Amino acid sequence: MKITLLSDDAVRYDPTPGPLTIEAPTVEQTYSPFHMLGGSIAVCTHSILYSWASHAKLGADDLAIEVRWAFAEHPHRVGTIDVTLDWPSLPESRREAAKRAAKLCPIHATLSQAPTLNIALDASGRPAGEPPARSAPAPARPSPSTAGSAA
Repeated sequence: MKITLLSDDAVRYDPTPGPLTIEAPTVEQTYSPFHMLGGSIAVCTHSILYSWASHAKLGADDLAIEVRWAFAEHPHRVGTIDVTLDWPSLPESRREAAKRAAKLCPIHATLSQAPTLNIALDASGRPAGEPPARSAPAPARPSPSTAGSAA
């Protein structure tokens, strides 16, 4: 799998063999949170379409996904996301169905129906990912049947 940073506002996902790689055209280009967002949409869309294609008996080995975004202001955020399906072998008669299937991506649904976003602050100082310390268990209390007996 390969995610290529096409620009500051675009990525391309190609299903190449091997582990996930992220490539940029120059060493100066950084992988931003916006690239992560675009990459998640691309990977999700590809996995949904690949599954749909296999059930529809269509080849999807040449399917690649490009995601581009434009910003909006007040507040600064992604305002528009455009997803392009680069799928040369997809028959013309199946294009509208493929576009409908692409909308089944859970990331698409999440962005279409904004989730509640909660922010919490943890100032405990424990390492990230480490669960909170558990209190020591309270000492066992003697049961009423053994409380007054002598050993």
